[in-house]
Amino acid sequence: MKLHELRPAEGTNKNKKRIGRGTASGQGKSAGKGEKGQNARSGGGVRIGFEGGQMPLYRRLPKVGFTNIFRKEYAVVNLQDLEIFEAGAVVNPDTLREAGLVKAMKHGVKILGTGELTKNLTVQAHKFSKTAEEKIAAAGGKVEVI
Repeated sequence: MKLHELRPAEGTNKNKKRIGRGTASGQGKSAGKGEKGQNARSGGGVRIGFEGGQMPLYRRLPKVGFTNIFRKEYAVVNLQDLEIFEAGAVVNPDTLREAGLVKAMKHGVKILGTGELTKNLTVQAHKFSKTAEEKIAAAGGKVEVI
């Protein structure tokens, strides 16, 4: 790096245009806001979504959907992901987190039946899909609901 290559850090430089600081600044007198009117005043202008008194778009469109405030979200893990564990291992939410298969625990862990399982594992989780239970049992493993 040379002296002529030095630049200030991104976002630290202020705007070079000094608006409303006299005619010599190039943005003097009305400061680029035109002549009078609502938008020329300090604090002037209209709120976001205002359409000059016409019913705004966000009020013209119908309400859509419903959000269930009691919904429980589970961290999902597929059977094929459990192949990383050794045969006979006990797989629970803590071991899944250590292995990096579960980031956020949310309301618990749900095991889904995507993929195949070839090892006999004891899997402990909050929920299981039917196919996951069947495939774990078929591989000689055990399903334990926490």
